[in-house]
Amino acid sequence: MKIKDRIALYFTLISTSMLFAVLCVIYFTFMKFLEADFFERLTDRTMVTAKLYLEADEISRDAMNDVRHKYLQKLNGEVTRIYDYKNRATFIGDSAQYWSKATIEKVRKNKRLKYTDGERQVVGIYYKDNQGDFVILASATDQGSHDRLVKLLRIMIFVFVLISLIVLLLSRWIAEKMLKPLKKFMTEVKQIGLENMEFRVEESDTKDEINLIAKNFNHLMNELEQAFILQKTFVANASHELRTPVTRMMMAAELALSKERDVTAYQKVIHSILDDAEKMDHIITGLLALAKMDMELINSQLFPIQLNSLLLKIQEEWQQQKNLKIEIIDNLKDDQPMVSANQVLLQIVLDNIISNAFKFSNNQAVICKLLQRDENFIVEITDKGPGIPLLEHEEVFKPFYTRSEEVGKKGEGMGLYMAQKIINLFKGKIEIPPSHGEKSTIIIILPKL
Repeated sequence: MKIKDRIALYFTLISTSMLFAVLCVIYFTFMKFLEADFFERLTDRTMVTAKLYLEADEISRDAMNDVRHKYLQKLNGEVTRIYDYKNRATFIGDSAQYWSKATIEKVRKNKRLKYTDGERQVVGIYYKDNQGDFVILASATDQGSHDRLVKLLRIMIFVFVLISLIVLLLSRWIAEKMLKPLKKFMTEVKQIGLENMEFRVEESDTKDEINLIAKNFNHLMNELEQAFILQKTFVANASHELRTPVTRMMMAAELALSKERDVTAYQKVIHSILDDAEKMDHIITGLLALAKMDMELINSQLFPIQLNSLLLKIQEEWQQQKNLKIEIIDNLKDDQPMVSANQVLLQIVLDNIISNAFKFSNNQAVICKLLQRDENFIVEITDKGPGIPLLEHEEVFKPFYTRSEEVGKKGEGMGLYMAQKIINLFKGKIEIPPSHGEKSTIIIILPKL
């Protein structure tokens, strides 16, 4: 059963149950009211009978009967009896013993009596007169009230069925209207596939549960998209970068096995294979570092970071661990330059760029300058190396691109690539201005907190 049908059904059951309870209360209240009213009418009938038959002594019995039939409305199945002190029926002319002596004595004892005998209602009173002590009992069937209750019950059943149908239709309409955003959400979710992982469902301005589901779903899709991109990047990079050394190793091995050679030739082939294996090891290390970095970027949290304090910490670590000098020039007007970042990842960025600066400048001093431009803080890292050619400014940010071999160093070509991904996460950017002379500068721009 669909959710809207269940909501409509539950709402209808609750509403109709309450309506049923109200109608039952009304019905039974009205029934008790009619019953009490008929008892009052029977009581009045006994009192009138007492006045007519017992106190009007000068009027004959026949005259009394004429008055009674003329002015008192005949009740359905009415029976009235007057019993003397010997519990004998008298005055009315019908001497039949209609009620038992026990009932008559009970009236005499309690003075008044009301009870129901099947469909009949009975009222009895004890009346003391100068002619003696009498018990008057009257009984009748309240057919009029019974007919009214039957009509009322039919009306209530009709109203109950009508209102139940109206409530069911209205509740279905309300449920469908309430779940319309959910239906739209499901339609949009069906559009997502491997070809459009960037698709996101629409989020509204409301704060209901459906909008919360949409936000959480979009957050999940962001992580899935990053993981999907990570997988594709890892596979593409692995297949591209590992193909060349593996091919060289296979060619070298096949060439060595093509004919018998001396020990020196075999040693040369083995050294070549070892070199390629070492390159493969560096490539695999870089790929794993890239995968680990991407996962950290997905799950990283941003906090307020003070730039000058972080640079002082990095300066101290390079000085103590490798005895390399970093000169910090603080041109900021703000004493506490705060940015929103992850301190661990931001330090990785600065360490990678500073490490390249030392590598390409043969461990000469590196200058870090802090500046402020509009609503951004700027970190300029300058070395005394050969500089980066203009045509390679975009290439250096690609994975596995390295110029380390030009200066006789080792490197996987992952430093600037990871640095750019991290700075993009912090809503900043990295720029390489044109170099003048034998030096290179890398600029990191971060928005002011």
